[in-house]
Amino acid sequence: MSELRTIVRQATPVLVGQLAVMAFGVTDTIVAGRYSQQALAALSVGSAMFITIFVALIGVLQILLPAWAELHGAGRHEALGRSVRQSLYLAGVLTVAGFAALLFPQPLLDWTEVPAAMQHDVRAYLSSLALALPAALLFRMYGSLNQALGKPLLVTWLQAAALALKVPLSIWFAFGGWGIDAHGAVGCGWASVVVNWLLIAGAFALLRTQDLYTPYALWRRMERPDWHAIGHLLRLGIPAGLAVMVEVTSFTLMALFIARQGSLALAAHQIVTNLAAVIYMIPLSIAIATSARVSYWLGAGDPKRARRAIRDGLKLAIGTALAISVTLALARYQVAAIYSGSADVIALAGALLAWLALYQIADATQAVCIFILRSYRVVVAPLVAYCVLLWGAGLAGGYLLAYRGMGPWPAMQSPAAFWIMSTVALALLAIALPLILWRAVGQYRPVA
Repeated sequence: MSELRTIVRQATPVLVGQLAVMAFGVTDTIVAGRYSQQALAALSVGSAMFITIFVALIGVLQILLPAWAELHGAGRHEALGRSVRQSLYLAGVLTVAGFAALLFPQPLLDWTEVPAAMQHDVRAYLSSLALALPAALLFRMYGSLNQALGKPLLVTWLQAAALALKVPLSIWFAFGGWGIDAHGAVGCGWASVVVNWLLIAGAFALLRTQDLYTPYALWRRMERPDWHAIGHLLRLGIPAGLAVMVEVTSFTLMALFIARQGSLALAAHQIVTNLAAVIYMIPLSIAIATSARVSYWLGAGDPKRARRAIRDGLKLAIGTALAISVTLALARYQVAAIYSGSADVIALAGALLAWLALYQIADATQAVCIFILRSYRVVVAPLVAYCVLLWGAGLAGGYLLAYRGMGPWPAMQSPAAFWIMSTVALALLAIALPLILWRAVGQYRPVA
């Protein structure tokens, strides 16, 4: 089977699973909005805080995918099993850090000036999600293991089944009934707790019963923590996690700066942000599959096949992005009309979607490159590039162009300023990261 076909075969179930997980948030937003405006506001603030914390933690765990895929490629089955067991200690460290942030959010609430009337619901929502955190992190590790082994379909089935449970549970816990009081946004959080623990229970059942995992002796007695190995993972994982956090916050923080422009600007911006998040799942899935294949061949001692996987992954991502870009450019006003019936919102959102269409190729390129760079253990340079370009040129540059003016361009007073500068930042990333990757590939030497 060609590398391209293998990447497509592995990326497709990853994409379906990612979309199912995204539907969790969509479900909670609809349920909370139906419950009350107060519940929706609390959910909006609480979920933004949780996502910021959660993506940083799972970003650290993303380094496990290339590490395990490399061990799989090298045929070091027992070493892979030992690495999985050692990673449980890493998950424990991350869980403690996550608990501290979720259970004691007051400094963040004060810094962001969340209204006092809303803080109780936000704290209760975050406290409920803290109980889901260990299961959520463990399931991410299970997903990375399956992706490293080239068997992501089991994860997708579990995520699809979880979505089927999430919808009725969120409705039940939010609105109450059958012996349960109504809890609004907090009820959505409790539904997430139940679903995440059921997910990890399903994962453990599969790990115990599927012959796929037998060669790796996963259920051997836990070894003592190998702090040298865990420290190595943290040295790679922390910069990777910070890069993910920078990427996410460079877009989520836009809403805070755009809020002063009024409800029309925010509504149009929300449409573009939502669509951008959905579209991003496509290059993300390709990036995950490509990284797994690259690491597999590096572990197998075949850097030539790894380079072929890089080329095929980038071709697939760029080709897909080009098709999306053209489609979105031609149908941007029709797409905006799906989200809103307001002519003003459609007009502004359609204009913003033109920038979203423009940066698709750049976004796909940088997404695939940063995942592949982790296969070559390069994590600090991409983090620096993300900070300078996404936070600097993108977010800070968007603020200047919107409210201060930039050189010969006066202040735009429009959300378009942020999307213009984000497009510029992603275009620069699409130049910088391939150059870093080209250097890493050229300098790579197989371990003897």
